Amino acid sequence: MDGILYINKPKDWTSFDVVAKCRRLLHTKSIGHTGTLDPQATGVLVLLVGKATKILPYLEKSRKEYVAEMEFGKRTTTGDIWGEIIETSDVKSVSEEEIKVVLNSFLGKSMQKPPMVSAIKKDGKKLYEYARQGIEIEVEKRQIEIFEIELLSVSPLRFRAVVSAGCYIRSLCEDIAEKLGMLGTMSALTRTKVENICLSDCVSIEDVSEQTKLHEIEQVLSGVMPLHKVSDSMLMHVKNGKRLYIQRSEELLCLTHQDKAVAIAVKDDEAYRVKRGLWG
Repeated sequence: MDGILYINKPKDWTSFDVVAKCRRLLHTKSIGHTGTLDPQATGVLVLLVGKATKILPYLEKSRKEYVAEMEFGKRTTTGDIWGEIIETSDVKSVSEEEIKVVLNSFLGKSMQKPPMVSAIKKDGKKLYEYARQGIEIEVEKRQIEIFEIELLSVSPLRFRAVVSAGCYIRSLCEDIAEKLGMLGTMSALTRTKVENICLSDCVSIEDVSEQTKLHEIEQVLSGVMPLHKVSDSMLMHVKNGKRLYIQRSEELLCLTHQDKAVAIAVKDDEAYRVKRGLWG
């Protein structure tokens, strides 16, 4: 069984819970996912089944869209309402126009400090492991990009954001609150889109079975790189690892044969070379 499964992750499930459940339902151990969602978050979780796990590195940097809700007047250990409150502030009145100005100020590229509950590694250890031991360490800021941001409601403050990989919405909520002159924390989060995969495309865990139709590898890869058809003769070159003289300029190509993904190729000077085989 090979392909991609779009799950609408329910609240109070970890991403690994979803993977473990689907392994049992689909009777396969070969399942991974493209991006962790916190237990309290809901929405699009992309599962890779069988040989589709090979394309994981090419989906990890996908753009993602979120709808977030935040609460003012507190800062917590986790950057959301489920953490321990470590600081409070007064909640002041702000207008819709003020909020829009602040949200728009985050558009484009910026540097963001990852939260201590993230899985980013520091000296070989994940940040959340330090946090669990009560160890506070200095975390370097990372460049992120916000492509779109839109105010959905003022009370409670809800917004939609389309962001690059590596952007933490809980950190964004804290930064928004700071620019509004208050403390604030994330109170709800739904991932509504991963590249061209929408929440409406997802199924619930209850609907997953061995009869569930999986999405094709090439269908998903088309959202992150161009597809390029190869002939029967070129397919042999692909499988034999030969240089491929294709008149294209893109850095990555998903090579297809008879409308099925057979490899991912990377630009190498005047030719392409196979980076990841998907045949067989």
